[in-house]
Amino acid sequence: MVNLRNNMFGDKKKKLTDSERSLISETVSIEGTINSSGAIDVAGLVKGPVYSKEIIIRETGSITGSIEGDRVEIHGHLDGKVSGQDVVIGSTGTVKGDIEFGNNLKTENGADIDGYIKKTNKSKSTLTGDFLFKKKEKKESSESSEDRPEVVNKEALA
Repeated sequence: MVNLRNNMFGDKKKKLTDSERSLISETVSIEGTINSSGAIDVAGLVKGPVYSKEIIIRETGSITGSIEGDRVEIHGHLDGKVSGQDVVIGSTGTVKGDIEFGNNLKTENGADIDGYIKKTNKSKSTLTGDFLFKKKEKKESSESSEDRPEVVNKEALA
């Protein structure tokens, strides 16, 4: 008998790599903060900040909020600040907000930018694979926390 649980949902021992890509398709609208240690392609609508290693806003995509990543490509619409090492504003891209880049900025013919552009001295990204959860500092007490992520909103648990 084949173990369908491991085949359908993946082996729990298998670790996710940074090469994983996520797609927010044209039919999807999301409101809230998005974090990823991989790559995100946005073809739909996002309201809120997006933090990822790589962010691509496709022609049909729109983000209202700041974005931060190592590599950022904008072919759709962004209403917010851009922070990245390598930033590309495509010919169909529209940015209404400031752009901060560390290494390279490329703007294609037809790109629409309404904001300030600044080159920063940041050479390395602050995004790491474990930025999604903040580990609790170990306290000398009898409680067993088992290195669980810190609960930010303790009222939600009550």
